[in-house]
Amino acid sequence: MRIVATSLLVLAAVVFVLTHGRHGGWAYVNAAAEAAMVGAVADWFAVTALFRHPLGLPIPHTALIPRKKDALGESLEEFVTENFLTPAIVQERLEQAQIPLRVGRWLSEPEHAARAVQEAAPALGRAVASIEDEEVRTLLDSFLLPRLAEEPISELAGHLLDGVLEDRSHVGLVDLGIRQVHDWARDNKAAIASIIGARAPWWSPRWLDDTVIDRLYAELMSWLADVRDNAQHPARHAVDDLLKRLAHDLQHDPQTQERAEALKRRFLTHPGVSTGIVSVWGSVQRAVVEALADPEGPLRRRLAVLLEDVGRRLVRDEQLRSAVDRRLHDVAGYVVSAYGREISTLISQTVARWDGREASRRIELQVGRDLQFIRINGTLVGGLVGLLIHAVSQLL
Repeated sequence: MRIVATSLLVLAAVVFVLTHGRHGGWAYVNAAAEAAMVGAVADWFAVTALFRHPLGLPIPHTALIPRKKDALGESLEEFVTENFLTPAIVQERLEQAQIPLRVGRWLSEPEHAARAVQEAAPALGRAVASIEDEEVRTLLDSFLLPRLAEEPISELAGHLLDGVLEDRSHVGLVDLGIRQVHDWARDNKAAIASIIGARAPWWSPRWLDDTVIDRLYAELMSWLADVRDNAQHPARHAVDDLLKRLAHDLQHDPQTQERAEALKRRFLTHPGVSTGIVSVWGSVQRAVVEALADPEGPLRRRLAVLLEDVGRRLVRDEQLRSAVDRRLHDVAGYVVSAYGREISTLISQTVARWDGREASRRIELQVGRDLQFIRINGTLVGGLVGLLIHAVSQLL
């Protein structure tokens, strides 16, 4: 483009020389060529002055970009901050983008969900593997366990226990406990006999002790079997009443609440608790890392199915999609409001690191082609204006 613009200037100069001193119609051509040279040189000076000193001469108000690059970077930063990085504009763009719907449609395709898991699993595995046991221990000892120890949970535990009793969710656990006690008693008659025999009087004969022990054991097994098989057994109702009273006391009785909190603090502050959790974490960590590393493993397949289900829900459930959209709007608005200025400073900081000549070269490479059209237009418009002026002078 520089060659094209300069060639027009040279062409105008050649025409000017060839038509100099001629009369008639050539005088109009000469006037147009003269004005075209003036326009071409003037616009060459204007365009060149943006990026360097014309002909290397330190003329005032030239080489503007090398000298003013920092100010230009700050102005660009201000422009972007005020006209682009505003909560209203970003939120409007997010609304137009319909990100939850697009993500939902993409994830609802099984191959896309599998691909998402395939791409994310290695990074997730490395992230999990990078967590050191000491980091977990520090988190537990310095923050999590002390915070839990100070946080009152009695009322919450009582409320949760109320919900469990109302839903009868504890029945299965009670059944399991009764069956385990019955099976243990059935398989450990000798242990039960030794416990009862140790409490027999020293003077009673052995045959009498054995008879009493056998009778007591039989009654115990009959009672346990009855409790196991009868859902309406009084012992089961007694367990329910005990749990209901405990749930009530945890919510309303200060003494019970204090005992529960003391038990919780004693448990959480025990040195072995954090060691046990760290040990469990180590096992869980290894299992998770190994499962994520297996491309055909059940964890990856389950994650893919889960993502696919999430995608379908985002497509079908407008309420869920709207909720996710609102969350995105809130997060984007907060990030832009709180950190928009810091984000836009990247512009001025990057420009400030550039060398003046390097900055000028980069900007010229981006806009220089269009600026050369200014020189071309200056040549053509100058020639037309010169032609018009010469015509008017002849009329006068």
